[in-house]
Amino acid sequence: MPIRTNRGRAAVYRRLWGWPLRSPRHLVATIVGLIALVATVGVVADNVVGSRSSATPGTTASSSDRPGASSGNQVGVLPSTGTTTPLPTKAPSPTAAATSAAVSADAQLVAESWIDAWLDHPAGVTNAKWLAGLKPWTSDELLPTLQSVDPANVPKEIKSPVKASRSTTDSVDFEADLETGKLVLTVAKLPEGWRVHKYSRVG
Repeated sequence: MPIRTNRGRAAVYRRLWGWPLRSPRHLVATIVGLIALVATVGVVADNVVGSRSSATPGTTASSSDRPGASSGNQVGVLPSTGTTTPLPTKAPSPTAAATSAAVSADAQLVAESWIDAWLDHPAGVTNAKWLAGLKPWTSDELLPTLQSVDPANVPKEIKSPVKASRSTTDSVDFEADLETGKLVLTVAKLPEGWRVHKYSRVG
């Protein structure tokens, strides 16, 4: 028979609340029941949320997006290809050694002409006039260094013909014996032609 009065309902509620406290066994049973109820509610809630997430379009990760997948399109991993193409460089790498070649006739002519002009310095000749004779056979990089040379300190003759000591496709080294030692000069192939690019006196 249904309880229709407030006093009746209160009595029932007092019995329910007081039941766990009647004995230790009732208290343990009440705690275990509460734990089981909470666990059941949590499992049911997880299943409901998981089923809703799986049903939402676009949320399922493909095999290529999961960590450890074999695809080469993962973040931080370069895609694998059948062949490996080296990265381009700004400039081609230089060759390990210059290519040897026969002495160029033009380089030989420039070396002989330069030495003739180098030795041509009559008494009292100015540096400007001396450089004017050297300019057709000298590179633009070497000319400024010759401006500090006093022609009076330059030897006037050579003791042996000019000969090549090393020859490549881009430059030729020549040597000539002077009164005071040896003259060594390098004739380089430049855009404007063969020019004396470097020289030094040995001895």
